[in-house]
Amino acid sequence: MLRTSEAQGDTLQLCSTPCHIHQQTLHTDRPDLPECFQLSVLSWLPCIYLWAVCPIYLFYLKRNNRGYIMMSIKNRFKTVFGLLLWIVCWTDLFYTFHELRQGHSQPPIYFITPLVLGITMLLATFLIQLERLRGVQSSGVLFIFWFLCVLCAIVPFRSKILQASSQVRTHLTDKLRFTTFYFYFSLVVLELILCCFNEKPPLFSSVVTDPVSHTSCFSVHNMAIKGYKMPLEVKDLWSLNQRDCSKKMVPKLLKEWEKEQAKAKRYVCKRGEGGESNLEEPSFLRALIKAFGPYFLIGSAFKLLQDIITFVNPQLLRMLISFTKQTGVPDWWGYTLAFLMFFTAFLQTLVLHRHFHYCFVTGMNVRTALIGAIYRKALVITNAAKRSSTVGEVVNLMSVDAQRFMDLTTFLNMLWSAPLQIMLALYFLWQNLGPSVLAGVAVMIMLIPFNAVIAMKTRAYQQMQYKDTRIKLMNEILNGIKVLKLYAWENSFKDKVLAIRQKELDVLRKSAYLGALSTMAWTSAPFLVALTTFAVYVTVDENNVLDAEKAFVSLSLFNILRFPLNMLPQVISSIVQTSISLKRIQGFLSHDELDPNSVDKNNTASEYSVTVVNGKFTWAKEDPPVLHSINMMVPQGSLLAVVGHVGCGKSSLISALLGEMEKVEGDISVRGSVAYVPQQAWIQNATLRDNILFENPYNEQKYHSVLEACALTFDLEVLPGGDMTEIGEKGINLSGGQRQRVSLARALYSDADVYLLDDPLSAVDAHVSKHIFENLIGPEGLLKGKTRILVTHGISFLPQVDNIMVMVEGQVSEMGSYQELLKQNGAFAEFLRNYALEDIIEEEEATGRTLLPELIEDEEMFPDDALSNHTDMVDNEPVINEAKRNFMRYWKFFSGSSTDGENPKSRSVRRHGCSQRKHSEPQEKKKPHEMEKLIQAETAETGRVKTKVYLEYVKAVGPLLSVVICFLYGCQSAAAIGSNIWLSQWTNDVSTNQTKENVPMRVGVYAALGIVQGTCILVMISSFTLAIGNISAARKLHYNLLSNKLHTPQSFFDTTPLGRIINRFSKDIYVIDEALPATVLMFLGTFFVSLSTIIVIISSTPIFAVVVVPLAFIYVFVQRFYVATSRQLKRLESVSRSPIYSHFSETITGCSVIRAYGRHTAFVLMSDMKVDENQKSYYPGIVSNRWLGVRIEFIGNCIVLFAALFAVAGKENLNPGLVGLSVSYALQVTMSLNWMVRMTSDLESNIVAVERVKEYSETKTEAPWEVEDKKPPPEWPIKGNVEFQNYSVRYREGLDLVLKNLTLNVRGGEKIGIVGRTGAGKSSMTLCLFRLLEAAAGEITIDEVRIAEIGLHDLRSKLTIIPQEPVLFSGTLRMNLDPFDKYTDEDVWKALEHSHLHRFVSNQTAKLELQCSEGGENLSVGQRQLVCLARALLRKTRILILDEATAAIDLETDDLIQSTIRTQFEDCTVFTIAHRLNTIMDYTRVLVLDKGQIAEFDTPANLLSQRGIFYSMAKDAGLTQ
Repeated sequence: MLRTSEAQGDTLQLCSTPCHIHQQTLHTDRPDLPECFQLSVLSWLPCIYLWAVCPIYLFYLKRNNRGYIMMSIKNRFKTVFGLLLWIVCWTDLFYTFHELRQGHSQPPIYFITPLVLGITMLLATFLIQLERLRGVQSSGVLFIFWFLCVLCAIVPFRSKILQASSQVRTHLTDKLRFTTFYFYFSLVVLELILCCFNEKPPLFSSVVTDPVSHTSCFSVHNMAIKGYKMPLEVKDLWSLNQRDCSKKMVPKLLKEWEKEQAKAKRYVCKRGEGGESNLEEPSFLRALIKAFGPYFLIGSAFKLLQDIITFVNPQLLRMLISFTKQTGVPDWWGYTLAFLMFFTAFLQTLVLHRHFHYCFVTGMNVRTALIGAIYRKALVITNAAKRSSTVGEVVNLMSVDAQRFMDLTTFLNMLWSAPLQIMLALYFLWQNLGPSVLAGVAVMIMLIPFNAVIAMKTRAYQQMQYKDTRIKLMNEILNGIKVLKLYAWENSFKDKVLAIRQKELDVLRKSAYLGALSTMAWTSAPFLVALTTFAVYVTVDENNVLDAEKAFVSLSLFNILRFPLNMLPQVISSIVQTSISLKRIQGFLSHDELDPNSVDKNNTASEYSVTVVNGKFTWAKEDPPVLHSINMMVPQGSLLAVVGHVGCGKSSLISALLGEMEKVEGDISVRGSVAYVPQQAWIQNATLRDNILFENPYNEQKYHSVLEACALTFDLEVLPGGDMTEIGEKGINLSGGQRQRVSLARALYSDADVYLLDDPLSAVDAHVSKHIFENLIGPEGLLKGKTRILVTHGISFLPQVDNIMVMVEGQVSEMGSYQELLKQNGAFAEFLRNYALEDIIEEEEATGRTLLPELIEDEEMFPDDALSNHTDMVDNEPVINEAKRNFMRYWKFFSGSSTDGENPKSRSVRRHGCSQRKHSEPQEKKKPHEMEKLIQAETAETGRVKTKVYLEYVKAVGPLLSVVICFLYGCQSAAAIGSNIWLSQWTNDVSTNQTKENVPMRVGVYAALGIVQGTCILVMISSFTLAIGNISAARKLHYNLLSNKLHTPQSFFDTTPLGRIINRFSKDIYVIDEALPATVLMFLGTFFVSLSTIIVIISSTPIFAVVVVPLAFIYVFVQRFYVATSRQLKRLESVSRSPIYSHFSETITGCSVIRAYGRHTAFVLMSDMKVDENQKSYYPGIVSNRWLGVRIEFIGNCIVLFAALFAVAGKENLNPGLVGLSVSYALQVTMSLNWMVRMTSDLESNIVAVERVKEYSETKTEAPWEVEDKKPPPEWPIKGNVEFQNYSVRYREGLDLVLKNLTLNVRGGEKIGIVGRTGAGKSSMTLCLFRLLEAAAGEITIDEVRIAEIGLHDLRSKLTIIPQEPVLFSGTLRMNLDPFDKYTDEDVWKALEHSHLHRFVSNQTAKLELQCSEGGENLSVGQRQLVCLARALLRKTRILILDEATAAIDLETDDLIQSTIRTQFEDCTVFTIAHRLNTIMDYTRVLVLDKGQIAEFDTPANLLSQRGIFYSMAKDAGLTQ
């Protein structure tokens, strides 16, 4: 009391009138605030705000200078108005002085207020100009200031009008102050209006628009309108704010992470000195907090404010209920309370959405930074580290784990906010109900261990490991899909995937059941708390009466409690999941990196370009060394050939020179820049020109000379878009030879100092390899003068190289020039002698011609071995990797020609070239139409998600089950309404004084209704049934997707990037497994809550029904408006997500090439660009969510307003219980309305996953695997006769024929060689036998069975192919040979013996259980090829197809294989696509294909004597003259 009278004393000295308000304000029909209050509190409030904020704001402006904004008309007006305001305020001040001199002394307040206001207006004007100079386009600080000014001036505005109207009859006393006030009011309103508009951006600023305007209503509004009218496209999106870009975010995180790592290292050193070996890991969490904490804290501040505002409404509800009970209180007080409730709720909405905005942007930034950090790391990790993290796992880190961080940031503040809200709620409850609250707290505490147990259990059921394994396996299956089809192995792998999937679903089911239990606990928690509290309250003391005020204020507080109680366990479990992700990401980022200094690049002193001294290298520190005692010196500008058997370490040596291996001891130095051509060409998904330029500037002359040298000129003429043709993933639309030549062209164009060529000639035809050697690699080639290290299996070029290095089992056995090595008479000489090379060379030098024509004239002198040996050395051409899924093979062309001008063959080639050019001229004109993109852009579905998709999901859940679920949710809501109506009846007992008698009955029924609704029965059952339904849906959808993909024809995989299919199996299935069920659960919950609210309010105040219709209309309209935009943004976001992962997996496979060329930075930039592009469609999504939230909650706030207004209006007829019931329900509707739209939109966004999975589950399938009534007999084919009748085929609909009218008959046991230039249709012919390509006309019969009529598996299991590219799957060696376990171990060992792998496998400790890594990376390419041979030997079918299977194998092993095939498949029909003509010289017949037609078909001898195409090919290969 004392204090208040002192305060009154103070204000009395300031003013002449009293300042306390109660009587004057509340108990009158024309309430007003005292003048003193208006002049002091209301006038000073905005000033206090501005002066308080000013120092912080000035500091902020000093730190953030965005440039300078030109003075605009708007800015001039703001400044002028500011100065006018200062003049108006000080006019009042001077007028007061004037009155003083006149003898009218005024109280001090008349001096103080104008003075303070005037100075504040000057400060505001100063800020307006300072902001302009600092480049601030729209100011939040000043907006709030002007808003407060207007708000505080409204009361005096009304007062002065009331005063004037009462003084009209007399006359107006204080005219000047009256006038200045209205001037003041108008100017302040004008300032507020001007403040709503943005200034122009600063001069020379790169910022397109200020981020504030992104979140301002107008821009979102425009986007929403555009999105509603037509589906949004990428061009409609805003550019990303500079501060959110990868180039800002990633370095920010990496800087902190490097600090952490440095700190951990220092710590380890200290511990080391102290003699303890305790390792401290660097904390990635700390790095994240330091990088993103400060920005996130701003959001936390908003959250704190929102938590406090939340508790205002229950207090207002108390006043409202007491108002309805009292009589004689004026109505305006009730209406004021109603509007206050509305404003409080609205303010809460605005604050909450600011908080969400900060959280979401932080989440987005964290994801950007994580993806960037993971990408950068993946480029530099060691091979050992790569082994522990497969591509699938790392892609998961990027997609799933980074996503988890993003999801967590949204609700992370609940970690401290929830306990705060709980404490505040309990404090107010204590005030309301006293100690009885403790009973409720006890119930809450009892529920905590229950939930903790559930959380612990849920943690145990993390199924990431199964998901990783499944994705990894899917990745391999899709990479090797062609091999699976050729071997008819789909079922075996399908079973493997389904077995993993089953484990994944078991874990999901368990966690779903636990989830149901936890939902039950948290739904029933607020009710149980209310029940125990009320029951204890009324039974403890007879005087305790439960009236409406106590019950419903408590109930609204319990409802506030519900959200933190619900969220806390979710946040905790989310933190648990994210901590697992954190560990995984931290583990990956802590992997060892390749030592950039292992290769000395700065050695300029010596004349040697490449030196290795005592080199000892291993792939991983713990593995035994692969290369040891390596000593080599390669003189500047020389050509060194590295030769040796398969697996002797030739490719490893190249890797060691690139710094890709762990250096155990020794020194390496490489002088100058490096160009590297890997054994298996790495091609990007880009145009052919981009692949060759590889980020280097384009120089036309140099470019064309490179194409010429690499024999690519002809290829370009036949590609549909020339060098601008888009090359598919992994180069699928190029033949193997073309890929290898593009890889060579890239190396040549890069103009490096040292060239490391890992067997580049193995994949091209003989004449092409000769052309490339002469024009590019050899002593006269473009690279002369450069240092070249060439790994090769061909020996025809060895005489022309400067030095030869022979490797045996990881060591250098000999090194020297060709002649020196022959003289040394060591391993190399022995090797050559076996192949009688020098005899032939001497013979050629002597006679100038080869032995062949004589041999040919006399057919009896045609001994197999002599011929095969002696052609082997001259024709060094191992392979043309021609088959690979190439849909352009049917363009006919010759690649390169002999350089000898007199040669008639070369003239014919030139003529052919000219005629081809003539043909291609008209095509030039057609090009724009024709340039069909091979890989179509992924389409984003547009418009509403079709009802069919929902029905599809309902069907997958089970229609009956779906109805049951909805029914159960309905019952649950009915029970909840019942219990609250009962409570309202109970509170009305007070008015009829029946409280005592009815207590047991009231408590009993209330408890029964609540328990039915929550605790055990309905929530439990509905959650369980929902979980069962969701899991059965997840199972069906995945099963359909998988079986469809295994039945999909090969052409689909040729034109669809793997990333896109993998995305369906990882991201979309994850959504169906985990996100969709949660969304459905939330959607059903919120839908029924919203429905029950409307029902309750209408039943208590029926007039409310009038408002419901327009509100519902606006609600649906806003929701449709928003969902249209949001859905399209989600779709754009998921379409722009795939390229991130595709680019990433492409980078990982080619990282050695990227590092060798030093293109690290360019690729990082590319990845960043793709991430930014993705975030560009995510950011508007965040903003539109805020836009929606504000509007929807506004509707919710209107419901509160109308419920309260109607309660006030109908006060006479309503009892307090019903008022309490309807308003407390209205207060909770805002949240559920907001969540309902959010969930509707999430449901639409997530159901898109079902749509995408469904789309890929319904692609066209190939023929059935088995046709029951057409099954061939088990022993078929007995003879092995193969007949083609008028057979034609094309790759895909709408393309030209690849084979035209082939007719030929092959008898069982014949050996047929198939030859022809690149693109003649050789591989296509073999694919037709397997029906990977289906006939366009004609048919093939095998032993009188038409292959088109039988099932694919029946056909494919009876044929065997040794494909050109050896594909292995991760798993044991035995699984790779025999996935169905059909054969005994004895059979397998026998096959390994015949395929010359017996020694290698028996030396391994694991023997047949030897683990092959992903793609068989731990075997050399040659060994993989031998494994494929072993597969063929195991199957031992009557028909064998060899697709130039000896590509990557040295000559000796090749010979062994050829002899194996001759002996083991003696009685089989064999088709061989040959590039080394010598391998087929002893075949029964040779088929020469040209442009998809049979050009020649006869015995080799006859064909040579006919002097046709075959003869010219033999001549090119040096087999004849």
